[in-house]
Amino acid sequence: MKTYPAKPAEVEKKWIVIDAEGVVVGRLASFVANRLRGKHKPTYTPHIDCGDNVIIVNADKVVFSGRKYDDKRYYRHTGYPGGIKETSPKRILEGAHPERALELAVQRMVPRGPLGRKQLSNLHVYGGAEHPHEAQKPETVDFAALNRKNARTA
Repeated sequence: MKTYPAKPAEVEKKWIVIDAEGVVVGRLASFVANRLRGKHKPTYTPHIDCGDNVIIVNADKVVFSGRKYDDKRYYRHTGYPGGIKETSPKRILEGAHPERALELAVQRMVPRGPLGRKQLSNLHVYGGAEHPHEAQKPETVDFAALNRKNARTA
């Protein structure tokens, strides 16, 4: 069988829902980044947005493995001299927008550029259990059950 590059009109995009309660952030982010890019499909084409739409609920209940919850640091720079800022996952998850911890983890696993930004627009993260995408009839993926390391116990 000959391989061929997929055309944008031929791409079938599905909607999936993932419950992030008790799930390890890095493992979930890696899984979601691959789904957004479309690397799980046999028709994957690097220069086409052939990934699925991903909805993540209960993003405020994700966990970090080890001591990353307290010790990990995220850095950003304002662009001014001495303008480096830092924050921790603890501050983000206990703040006003806890879903940003997961959004940032996925964003850093998707390539930078116009295609990466387009693929990130297919990610929808919600802190609670509700989401407004019922009309798309999304499939539920039980990510915690795929591997015993995906969910953290105690």
